[in-house]
Amino acid sequence: MLARIVLGAVLMLIVLPILAGVWQTLRAAMGLMPALGTTQAGLDAFRDLMAIPGLPRAVLISLWTGVATTALSLVLAAGCCISWHDSRWMQRLLAPVLAAPHAALAIGLGFLIAPSGWLARIAAPLAGWYLPPDIASVNDPWGLALILGLTAKEFPFLLLMMLAGLRQIPLSRHLRSARALGLPEAHIWLTLIAPQLWPLIRLPVLVVLAYSLSVVDVAMILGPANPPTLAVMLTRLYGDPDLTRLLPAAAGSVLQLVLVVVAGLGVAALQRAVRTWGPDWVARGHRVPGLAAITRVAVFCGAVMLVLTMASLAMLAVWSVTWRWSFPDILPATLSWRFWGRAGQIAAGPLATTLVVALASTAAALTAAIAWLEAEDRRAAPRAPWAEALIYLPLLLPQIAFLYGLNIAALGAGLPQGVALVIWGHAIFVFPYVMIALSDPWRALDPRLPRAAAALGVGPWRILWRVKLPVLLVPVLTAFAIGIAVSVAQYLPTLFLGAGRVTTLTTEAVTLASGSDRRVTGVVASLQALLPILTYGLAFAIPAIAYRNRRAMGAKG
Repeated sequence: MLARIVLGAVLMLIVLPILAGVWQTLRAAMGLMPALGTTQAGLDAFRDLMAIPGLPRAVLISLWTGVATTALSLVLAAGCCISWHDSRWMQRLLAPVLAAPHAALAIGLGFLIAPSGWLARIAAPLAGWYLPPDIASVNDPWGLALILGLTAKEFPFLLLMMLAGLRQIPLSRHLRSARALGLPEAHIWLTLIAPQLWPLIRLPVLVVLAYSLSVVDVAMILGPANPPTLAVMLTRLYGDPDLTRLLPAAAGSVLQLVLVVVAGLGVAALQRAVRTWGPDWVARGHRVPGLAAITRVAVFCGAVMLVLTMASLAMLAVWSVTWRWSFPDILPATLSWRFWGRAGQIAAGPLATTLVVALASTAAALTAAIAWLEAEDRRAAPRAPWAEALIYLPLLLPQIAFLYGLNIAALGAGLPQGVALVIWGHAIFVFPYVMIALSDPWRALDPRLPRAAAALGVGPWRILWRVKLPVLLVPVLTAFAIGIAVSVAQYLPTLFLGAGRVTTLTTEAVTLASGSDRRVTGVVASLQALLPILTYGLAFAIPAIAYRNRRAMGAKG
């Protein structure tokens, strides 16, 4: 019964709304929007879309940045995984990087690599710069800054997924056996470990690919401006005062969905080719020339990327307390807390809204995830592949492809636009990440604990509350912290489902990043990054305090 309730709730509140959103977007793309008086199906919307200047380049830039980000993130994560897989400090180091919202990190990276950024200030004495150089290091036409910003966030995510996947295979035994045969370390990972690890990280890789192809907030901050990426172009079309532009925007959303599907099919084709030719290649004893050197370069670049990420977050804090900082000074000439003193006027409303939306959506998603996992335990059956795909569905589809249609469907159902609808929209995207974070620790729970409780006559609900949740307190709180970070980072769901009337720290930060005072932007972006980081800190501190006299429980997870 619990399994049916949970599955029904997920279908009704996540899957069916997404499908309804895609359907409404398809209808609008075909010209069927009665509210605008268009009731005849046709291809006029696609013709209007093709007539938009810069569309072909926007599509190419989207494909280039999305595929390059995914490939680069995968290579860096693989190299770092080979070198750091047995480092216990790695997950703690990745926590602040994963917690920082994409927009906040992109703003900090812009402060770092801009022509007047900190890196240019460091290089100014050597280059003889007395004015910021005329270099397009941000918003460059080839999207290199966008690739850098996306990789800074996505490669730690893939690295964490790889480290989690390694726990599900007999890694130590495989490494010992292969090393005894005298095989090079990098070759062992490529031919023995990677084929077992790939099925465990395939969906996360597709998630990164779909997100990188259709990201909006980071592309607005770091990406090309004229023309922008396809997703940014469509977002502007949806916000155009001329309502007839909604039809070509919907057609563009269908095009965005096609791009993601085609890229996913490309990954599937590459996987099939490796599966077909790989075993014979390995059996013949072939080696990849320079594989060890490639691994070392990937580790070095991964370490540099983490340093850049930390420096980007530090730039937010520095600019938030800067009063005067002239180029080419390396450090601010004058510091002031004046803008933090005005933080209440600047960001009090968005901060309160962000907290309410994040707490409510994460609480709902965490409740659903615990109920799903508890239902799996009671059925004593492994999760079916279709259920895994169901969980990942909101992440595998580009948001721009169904959020506008979801908004139309919600209005048609009589749901008012506002905070409640935004909470629901955030929960759709928070739930998959909470499930990803909680599934492995839940499955790793020692089955003897609930069995012992059941042998004493304790019912399943009491076992859940008195045994499972206390033992899994660290993973549960970590999943909650991840949910908060995901909710805080949501831009498009807030923009579409809030109809522009719901302002969060993310929407405010993206707006300010387009040309506001860096000090004001630094305060808002710092607040945006601080919320998830503090939540992560609480997720580690609460169990340490609660189980200070129970060392084993405090270290769980």
